[in-house]
Amino acid sequence: MSDKPERKSAVATRRGDDGTTGLLFGSERVFKDGARTEAYGAVDEAIAALGLARAELGLKAEDGTLPRTLALLPDLILRLQRELFVVGADLATAPESADRQKPGETRVTAAMVDAVDAVLADTEAAVELPREFVVPGETRLSAALELARTIVRRAERRAISIRRAEPVADDQVVPYLNRLADLLWILARAAEQGEARGATPSRSQPRQRRPDSVE
Repeated sequence: MSDKPERKSAVATRRGDDGTTGLLFGSERVFKDGARTEAYGAVDEAIAALGLARAELGLKAEDGTLPRTLALLPDLILRLQRELFVVGADLATAPESADRQKPGETRVTAAMVDAVDAVLADTEAAVELPREFVVPGETRLSAALELARTIVRRAERRAISIRRAEPVADDQVVPYLNRLADLLWILARAAEQGEARGATPSRSQPRQRRPDSVE
């Protein structure tokens, strides 16, 4: 046996070894595979996936290949990552502790949803939208954004499950996640077009228009 003193980690508290975790606001511990932890866990994944996109933008900025049309994208992604921390905090709050939340810090607000809507409208007006479903992977940046989008959709589904079981007055989590997923899809198209790449359609052959019928 080693005579070295046992070292304790400041991160690993070991309290979760029984499969439970604590909420941000709320005294009871919950299981790690419960609906609430699944929801804010998916949000955490989305934050990490957006980190891949932001890192790719950073590399392009360093080597001078970041298109001017994407110059504002790093700051936008960082803003969205920080807003997702608010979403996670909202989901990590037990309903009986809602009065402890702070709007815009630990509770999603209607203003946050409106702000995403505004960016979505502006970005959509500046890109050419594909006419078919798109296969992700045309660029690393757009693929990272698509990955984040699909994770946000999962977080949205989990959040809906929670809200169906525990309705919350003036809940803005689901609307925010819904708008954000739409925005990330548009940003992926903007990323492709910013690098002069076209989206790859899901069909191997273009959809053919039906000829006009003859009477």
